[in-house]
Parts: sequence; structure tokens; C-alpha cells
Amino acid sequence: MNKLESLEQEAYDDNVKVHNYYLGEDNLKGFYIDGNIAINTSVNTTTEKACVLAEELGHHYTSVGNIIDMDSSSNRKQERQARLWAYNKQIGLKGLVRAYEHGCTASHEIAEYLDVTEEALQECIEFYRDKYGEYKTVEHYIIFFIPHLAVLKKI
Repeated sequence: MNKLESLEQEAYDDNVKVHNYYLGEDNLKGFYIDGNIAINTSVNTTTEKACVLAEELGHHYTSVGNIIDMDSSSNRKQERQARLWAYNKQIGLKGLVRAYEHGCTASHEIAEYLDVTEEALQECIEFYRDKYGEYKTVEHYIIFFIPHLAVLKKI
């Protein structure tokens, strides 16, 4: 089962319906409302669809009410929480370690290994940098976010 199928199964198990629908513009990738997720038909790769679905599931699990107005700090916070949920679900700190153990060093290699878009990986790293600062220790590894992503195994 690939990542998209796994997320679709999770949505199904939680009674969330996923629809492929043209949303009127290509920039709008997806949205969540009342147990329904719409993914824009302009999203044409499995990897990108999985990233969109993960974020919209993040809204299902973390958001309350209408958060379309991004002038509201409360709405921006809920958007951030949904994205963080998606990044943790698709990438996570342990995912970065697994990619390192697999020999991935360049961001495109890490994104391909984790089956996410490079854009999602870069945004995730920025979120983790904001959350953890320069580095985060995970088991026997140190994940550096500054000046760039690097993983080192502690001896």
C-alpha cells in the first residue's frame, strides 16, 4: 500500500469522504469541510495528492470552524497545526533518520525516499527549525536544521 492509499484508508476509516474535484483554480490544491476533503483535479501526481490529503486530514483532526480568513491569528495557528500534523504523519523526525540510514543526503533524495514533494519536505524542515531550533536529538541521532538539514549518528 503506498502513502496515498494509506491516507485514503485512514480517511475512510474515520468516515471522511475524499473527492477529486476541479476547484476553480490550479493554485487551490484542496480543502476540508464537514467530513469531506476535496482534492483539486489539477493535482496530478500520487505524491502531491498524498501531501494534499495529509494536510486536509490534518484539518479534520486539528481544526475547528471556518478558518479561511488568514488575517485571524487563531486561523493561522489552526492552519499551522494542520500542516504540522501532515508533516509529522508523512515525514517526521524518525523519517528523516530513516532516510539518512538509507543513504539519502540531498533533499530530492530524501523527498523521493519519503514519498513527499520537495516543497513539503522544505516546509517541514522550516517548521521543525522554528519548533526545535538548531537541532533535535532523536534516539542515537542528532538532526541539524541549521544551517541546513543534516543527520549525524551519535557514537
